[in-house]
Amino acid sequence: MSFDPNDPALRHRRPRPQLARRDVLRGGLWLAVGVGAAPLLAACGNDQASGQSASGGAPYQLARPDKPVKLAIKDSNPPIDNGLDPEEGGTFNILNYADYMAPGVMKQFGKAHNVSVEVTPYNNYDEMLAKIRQPGQSFDLVFPGPSVLSKMAYADLIQPLNHSYVPHLANVWPEYQNPWYDQGARYTVPYTIYGTGVMYRADRVKSVPEVGYDLLWDKQYAGKVYVLDDRQEAIAMSLLRNKITDDINTSNADDVKRATDSLIELISLVNVKTDINAYSEVPEGTATVHQCWSGDVIAGQYYLPKKETPEVLGYWRPAETDYVVGSDNIAIPKSAKKPVLAHMLINDLLDNQIGLKNFGWNGYQPPLTKLSAKFLTDQGYIPKNLANSVVVPSDFDKGHTFYEVSPSTESLWQTNWARFKAGA
Repeated sequence: MSFDPNDPALRHRRPRPQLARRDVLRGGLWLAVGVGAAPLLAACGNDQASGQSASGGAPYQLARPDKPVKLAIKDSNPPIDNGLDPEEGGTFNILNYADYMAPGVMKQFGKAHNVSVEVTPYNNYDEMLAKIRQPGQSFDLVFPGPSVLSKMAYADLIQPLNHSYVPHLANVWPEYQNPWYDQGARYTVPYTIYGTGVMYRADRVKSVPEVGYDLLWDKQYAGKVYVLDDRQEAIAMSLLRNKITDDINTSNADDVKRATDSLIELISLVNVKTDINAYSEVPEGTATVHQCWSGDVIAGQYYLPKKETPEVLGYWRPAETDYVVGSDNIAIPKSAKKPVLAHMLINDLLDNQIGLKNFGWNGYQPPLTKLSAKFLTDQGYIPKNLANSVVVPSDFDKGHTFYEVSPSTESLWQTNWARFKAGA
């Protein structure tokens, strides 16, 4: 499909999604299953500071930007053959965050291939790993980030890609055609990129401190303060607020405890809540201040009450050297019953026009070269007052990102997160 950035059909302001998301939620499109996280791999070896050894106690090398990894392809888990016919009929099952793929995109794909597309949602990677490992479960797509990717490949939870089905991979940023966490894009293609900051109601918050995270500790917003229901994001945010900036993947127990103790202060101070719904709760007024991903800010304009404009929304973005940035990727579970169709949907999502349509729904930038930050802002997909939510390639050079850590470091973070969640 050709892409013309001057196409009049793309030149609009504040594009509306194909179907109001709150209608989707009420209609029950997102199908939930039981929740419960369990460690994927047993802890082994002695922990070392992240990045100081090839494996850090894991049974494989831990990927780092300066130590990229080419994930192994096993004879017991090969990619599918070339030239297979797509599967037709039945259900195409996606394991994904809720509201993370445009219903219009899924509906169009389902109609083209005579399948019913259903989504099982999760809030964080712990839940995702638990669900994908449930006996008898089968999913056709899943969306892991670099911090869980190697363990999923090692444990045969995902299958290698056959690039002959994914020619649109050529549309993505060059660095994502050969990423450090999956050299050669053997198991994944990129889906979205994002940064982490604080979203707030600008009509309620009259002054933003230099360290915007302090808004979360401000008693005047008590009862309407939220942090992300994600242990990495929440603890890392508190590390940075406490000026512990060397390593957001730290294995230093004192640092992780200090950051968690600061989060625990929020329980009595502001009656903090945890979820990943900033995109709806801040615009609708349930939350005044919410730690969030940048895509939530862009999507938030679609949740504003009638007669309200995006000017009532605000986004505090940390300095570029303190900005936490990341990506979600698309992978095919080994359990997939429709792996050919899975490759085809991946290829669709990397198409420039379909990627733009998907972005117009979920607000999360796809790293597609032609959908540049300038294009998205010039075309009105991102309101001018929220332009600081845009993520650009240099953010990944200067900011922080989450890596996969050793089993003992993961256990340290899980234990401290449980301390916070017990009271939150």
